[in-house]
Amino acid sequence: MSPSLPTPRGPISCALLSALSTGPAGSLTKEPELRHADPLGGDLQLSLAICYELHYRGFDGVDAEWEWDPALLAVRGRMERRFLTRLRADVDGGTDSTASLRTVSEEPPDGSGASRYLLEHGTWEQMREYFVHRSIYQLKEADPHAWVIPRLQGRAKCALVAVEFDEFGGGIPERMHSLLFEDLMRAADLDWRYLAYLDQVPPLTLATVNLMSLFGLHRGLRGALVGLFAAAETTTPPSARRLVQTLERLHAPPECIRFYAEHVEADAVHEQVLRLDVVGGLLDLEPDLAGDVVFGIRSSELLEARVSERMIDSWSHGRTSLLPTGRPLVEDAAASGR
Repeated sequence: MSPSLPTPRGPISCALLSALSTGPAGSLTKEPELRHADPLGGDLQLSLAICYELHYRGFDGVDAEWEWDPALLAVRGRMERRFLTRLRADVDGGTDSTASLRTVSEEPPDGSGASRYLLEHGTWEQMREYFVHRSIYQLKEADPHAWVIPRLQGRAKCALVAVEFDEFGGGIPERMHSLLFEDLMRAADLDWRYLAYLDQVPPLTLATVNLMSLFGLHRGLRGALVGLFAAAETTTPPSARRLVQTLERLHAPPECIRFYAEHVEADAVHEQVLRLDVVGGLLDLEPDLAGDVVFGIRSSELLEARVSERMIDSWSHGRTSLLPTGRPLVEDAAASGR
């Protein structure tokens, strides 16, 4: 089932949503103005999310032909260039992927991050907010990375497919990570439907998911996608371990614990496969992509760190980290007993 179109956040998303909801492909007659759009702002990031979603499940009532509409693709390309330009300005360059992965894997004792905050201070409501942020990706977990499979060769392709096979449940539907997260959302009395919280997550949360789609949909950025995937699998086991401990402390439903416990074990293996066989295999064949691999690692870590900072700043000041919509997370949230 396709999700409903979201609420616009500015002139760009308003123009796109108006065209998608009222006309067939080809009816975007005037390109929205992008000159003054913040590359990491809500309007541009929501607009990118809308464009990318046409390559996944689409939207309810939207003509499928919009996926390859030339005018829409031209607007998307301009937004992508603004996004990439900002990221390249904000992250350091380099070509040493081994050092970059080692850096993201080394956690200082006094380190910060949302999972550490939740372990030390988190409440059940803050944990539920964390689930909402993660739902934008986790309910489509591993789909963006699948775009890179036909763009790889040899050892790198074989190893990445092996990791994806695990992400998709190893042939057992009930073990698909996206379905395990759906179970988690149900158990936490949250709306488990795909993109149900698109209107409530802040721009930086959208940016972390948009980055995966951007890298995956461009063959020229295949190295960046591999770097991003390797960084994610490297950093997940320690954060998932902390989240398991947090959920146990909060006496959370077993479905919530199960999701993160699965990632402690699986991603520890995936990390080694991605480091040695996917990144290593890619750079053995295409050493000139080393800079792109590093860019993927560093840009994904930058955005994830900023999302964590927003959560922590909001929670430490007694505020929600989500956008106001005038409605609770779910109708029966107060009845959950937590």
